[in-house]
Amino acid sequence: MSLESILPPERTLFGVPGGSKKRVLEFFSTFIAQNTPSLDSQEVFSRLIGRERLGSTGIGNGVAIPHARSPHCKAPIAGFLKLAEPVDFDAIDGEPVDLVFVLLVPEQADDAHLALLAQVAGVMNDANTRSELRKCESQRELHERLIEAIRRQG
Repeated sequence: MSLESILPPERTLFGVPGGSKKRVLEFFSTFIAQNTPSLDSQEVFSRLIGRERLGSTGIGNGVAIPHARSPHCKAPIAGFLKLAEPVDFDAIDGEPVDLVFVLLVPEQADDAHLALLAQVAGVMNDANTRSELRKCESQRELHERLIEAIRRQG
């Protein structure tokens, strides 16, 4: 299972209003539930928030990778948000976050979940990739740059 195959252009969002970590996760939960009939926005939100309580998914350098398991998720689902303005995400380096890569996986997807997370972290740990993504001026350009970075890393 590749990251590229679970991140369609319509789930790469540009200029998303931030405000707070909670608002960003609420926004994504509502968005993904509208596009995935089997998912409930409240359930997705509570799982993402539950994961954040275990420790922030802010990995540093302005990047967060919120992720959770869901029994209603039939296959892994990815979403990418470029925030209009950075928000405090309790990241390990204390820096605000403006690039958010969200991952939802089925309840039992252990190896797939870890492999996808590792792939996301590898892509987002690259300084050039982060810089390219921050320069993007449209949703289409953002998705193209992200897919190029995924392919380079793969």
